[in-house]
Amino acid sequence: MADRVTKRNPWAWIPTLYFAEGIPYVVVMTVSVIMYKRFGISNTDIALYTSWLYLPWVIKPLWSPVVDMLRTKRFWIVTLQFIIGVALAMVALTIPLPAFFQYTIAVLWLMAFGSATHDIAADGFYMLGLTQHQQAAFVGVRSTFYRVAMITGQGALVVLAGTIETRSGGNIRLAWSVTFFVLAALFLTAFVYHKFVLPRPASDKPASRNAAMGPVEEFFHIFALFFKKKNIVATLAFLLLYRFAEAQLVKLVSPFLLDPRMKGGLGLTTSEVGLVYGTVGVISLTLGGILGGWVVSKKGLKFWLWIMVCVIHLPDAMFVYLSQVQPNSLVLINMAVAIEQFGYGFGFTAYMLYMISVAEGEHKTAHYAICTGFMALGMMLPGMFSGALQDWIGYRSFFLWVILSTIPGFIVAALVKVDPEFGKKRSE
Repeated sequence: MADRVTKRNPWAWIPTLYFAEGIPYVVVMTVSVIMYKRFGISNTDIALYTSWLYLPWVIKPLWSPVVDMLRTKRFWIVTLQFIIGVALAMVALTIPLPAFFQYTIAVLWLMAFGSATHDIAADGFYMLGLTQHQQAAFVGVRSTFYRVAMITGQGALVVLAGTIETRSGGNIRLAWSVTFFVLAALFLTAFVYHKFVLPRPASDKPASRNAAMGPVEEFFHIFALFFKKKNIVATLAFLLLYRFAEAQLVKLVSPFLLDPRMKGGLGLTTSEVGLVYGTVGVISLTLGGILGGWVVSKKGLKFWLWIMVCVIHLPDAMFVYLSQVQPNSLVLINMAVAIEQFGYGFGFTAYMLYMISVAEGEHKTAHYAICTGFMALGMMLPGMFSGALQDWIGYRSFFLWVILSTIPGFIVAALVKVDPEFGKKRSE
């Protein structure tokens, strides 16, 4: 039977696995922001409550050892994909209700827990199934299809919502309810595919247990081992602050594009935002990620680290330009967003590979999950105050503040130590 295959070409499962990983994340973090903006929720409330949705990714290290110790990563992946598909359908069903904001936030929060747990299993599956060189080489592919999920979520599906909204005479709730039903069908299709196509590698098994320790004691032992790693303080600072500027920027991009010009925004329609940020922007982000993975496989992470630090931060100036000039040309807006997103995709490669290098060792699945928990915390905390800050100082001053916020990213990059050979293709 197909589901008994122990080995399969990585191209058969890495693209679809990371597409499935990206869908719920982009729904929770970006699509929900656009939807709530269309429902008239304030920037302060949008940024605050959707930033709380990061919490499951922040605290997922607390149960990552459970995923590591119980059942296979494949079991967790398939089961959680079914649960997430059902949750997406529940969002669609709660949108028409009078208290939709509270209900949809609650369902999205529960879905986020399922998605965060799915991430633990998927990332562990990735590391168990590939050699170190393959991990570096496929990081661009992995990133690409994660971004394809973003194009689908915040691009194609936002355009779909905008189209339904227009053709239904401005029925926003109908538009978004239909959009979430489409998302649910898409995700359940991915569940069925992976049920039959994901391989069963010999290395995919529960982590070996220490006979001298009980489950709870071993749980804390795995955590302790992570915090005993070399240069852990610099590592944590890097994980928390490398994207300090981007964490604030990402929450306000969609509201900035949607807000009318009299409020300092660009006054785009829902469909135009789906094109500019969800399609052109994400394609540029993807190309940056592919290029980043390819160049690191040639000369290693250490060689490219500082170049990537500059490339991820300096293009944030594109939003300073957009907020100061407020151009009418959709071509200019697309070009500015494309430049910023390409830089982010290229520079984020360094972050992903650094997490993989930190997680190396016996408990790599749990330790990588701890890294991503700190990554999520680094996105959650700045995102929570970004909306209130923008409401207070306006878009022009806010994007200038974002430029100043890039400084911590340069400082923490100077503190970390990277193996010169990590990520580099080795001679066979």
